[in-house]
Amino acid sequence: MYALVTGCAGFVGSHLTETLLAEGAEVIGVDCFNDNYGRRDKLRNLQRAMDWEGFEFVPIDLARGDLFDLVEGCDTVFHLAAEPGVRASWGDRFEQYLRNNVHATQQLLEAAVNSPRTRFVYASSSSIYGEAETSPTPEDVTPRPISPYGLTKLSAEQLCDLYHLSHGVNVVSLRLFSVYGPRQRPDMAFNRFCRAALDDSPIEVFGDGEQTRDFTFVGDVITGLLLAARAPGVEGRVFNIGGGSQASVNDALELIAELAGRELRIRYGEAPHGDVRATCADTARTEATLGFVPRTPLAKGLAAEFEWMRALEASQAALAP
Repeated sequence: MYALVTGCAGFVGSHLTETLLAEGAEVIGVDCFNDNYGRRDKLRNLQRAMDWEGFEFVPIDLARGDLFDLVEGCDTVFHLAAEPGVRASWGDRFEQYLRNNVHATQQLLEAAVNSPRTRFVYASSSSIYGEAETSPTPEDVTPRPISPYGLTKLSAEQLCDLYHLSHGVNVVSLRLFSVYGPRQRPDMAFNRFCRAALDDSPIEVFGDGEQTRDFTFVGDVITGLLLAARAPGVEGRVFNIGGGSQASVNDALELIAELAGRELRIRYGEAPHGDVRATCADTARTEATLGFVPRTPLAKGLAAEFEWMRALEASQAALAP
């Protein structure tokens, strides 16, 4: 396989890049190091990939266009690059979300028009559902995003559909549910919780902690992405990628307290605008069509993220003056 991975220095993108390389693929990785979190963290994510001869890194801003040379000759485009996060998508940063989630996707789709055999796998989000009317939520439920972030992810997904219908672009969209695991972004809940548990510092929880999520381990997400890249006859379709681990934030905090071996210092605050009360993926279509079955229970996945954070904290402490 000759693959293009956008957002290759990010949380999911770096894991996908390493998996592809380990399977013998040649990978072009694209990232523009936008400012949603530190450049140093993203460069750390790329360290292993940089050791592979089959990896080429291209630091480019997708929204600037002229991407035909990147896409030409690729068997698969994995479009993971995005401006992430619900809370930050309100206010002045909305322009960044439009640029990096909608315009960048349109530019990449334009480049894919002349490559009809290239499978274009788009990483969408469960945020497009909003407060879903059905739980577990199947793909045919009407999307009703309640955050600017969710709106831009839905807009990009609909662009994928348009380019499939009008230009024959070989698109498959995956709606990812609450991804967690090693390399999770610093602003995401489990990253913050694990770091605070190790440091014995206060943990800030948005809302009462009883909100539930379909937590999906990053390794299972990578499996879903690869299945979507290889499955025949799925062009133009949308699939949920959920972890089968619906739990409350408080449930997760109890698991982290056990891993840390101490009682956590938790402070509850107001729920942010755009934060849904519950998510739960109906993955019947994904299982039947792609053969996707999540393998990682929440306790096991959280243990992996906690140990990654422990090692990261130890390495940073060793480098401190």
